[in-house]
Amino acid sequence: MKYGRILALALAFALPASLPSWTALAQMPATAPAAGKTAPVSPAKTAKAPLVDINTASEADLDAIPQIGPKRAKAIIAGRPYSGKDDLVSRKIISQSVYEKIRDKIIAKQ
Repeated sequence: MKYGRILALALAFALPASLPSWTALAQMPATAPAAGKTAPVSPAKTAKAPLVDINTASEADLDAIPQIGPKRAKAIIAGRPYSGKDDLVSRKIISQSVYEKIRDKIIAKQ
């Protein structure tokens, strides 16, 4: 019984020394992402894609825009130069509905 008390006292003094302090625990993140997984990114933190200049973009750059395929990309290149991005609609290269979907992704620099 005497050894049991001594062992209990030894553990009581040794155990807190091996644990991290409360301040170190407070500075740790609340949850850590699982290995190989990333935390979801809020829309406010996502980087905005750069605008594609319809006067200088390559066919591959134009084809990467949603709603623009290789055929429309070639038509855009053939119709250069553009004074404004809305020239795509006035020159009947794309429809108004397609323009509405892509207008925030393109620009027409002079």
